[in-house]
Amino acid sequence: MKQEVKEALIRKFTALADDELVLAHRNSEWTGHAPILEEDIALANIAQDELGHATLWYGLLAPLDGSDADTLVYTRGPGEWRNVQFVELPTGDWAFTMLRQYLFDMYEQLYLKRLTESSYEPLVEVVQKMLREERFHVQHTHAWVKRLGLGPEESNARMQRALDELWSYVYQLFVPIPDEETLVEAGIVADLEEVKEVWLGHVTQHLEASDLSLPGEGTPPTSRDLHTPHLSQLLGELQEVARLEPEGTW
Repeated sequence: MKQEVKEALIRKFTALADDELVLAHRNSEWTGHAPILEEDIALANIAQDELGHATLWYGLLAPLDGSDADTLVYTRGPGEWRNVQFVELPTGDWAFTMLRQYLFDMYEQLYLKRLTESSYEPLVEVVQKMLREERFHVQHTHAWVKRLGLGPEESNARMQRALDELWSYVYQLFVPIPDEETLVEAGIVADLEEVKEVWLGHVTQHLEASDLSLPGEGTPPTSRDLHTPHLSQLLGELQEVARLEPEGTW
């Protein structure tokens, strides 16, 4: 593998892993607080799945740079994380959480499907594992978006507010990392612009059918090096015990 391809692949896997890990943490904040018991369990399972996906992405890094997942998660400061701002935003209400998860799930399912055609065999193996779980995620959040969007006036209003806030942030999922074109040319990853076009068709149809109005695209954050203050707060909770016992084994 050429060095420039290897370095780009490390950046890409880190970004994908960090997205999953941070979103899993946000969803886990609902444990014990979801509106009904069965949803408490369902969202906890989705959070656990996303955490498992993060573990798989971090695992792909090890053969490339010798990194360790626990070290990456528990020792990096906010400036070293490569997740999109979309996943680090505070949990908000149930409408915000379900809409964010739906938008992410649709992106992830479509992207993973394209990655099953990757020329990098280790990637194909982990993607196939993730896809089995993503089908459930999409079905679950797809139903909630429709239920809340077509619900009473207050329910619809909350969904619209969530959409207005999230819409520009979500487009950062489709901003390539530096030198990502080398991975596309090598047949390792899919072209994000092509995935975005398909994604937009799916989500536009469903959101409009759920009586929601799409805002303008806006300008998404263009760098994964820049974060909101919310990430520092999240990492403070996530890394608290590890910081107290830096020599511990996790």
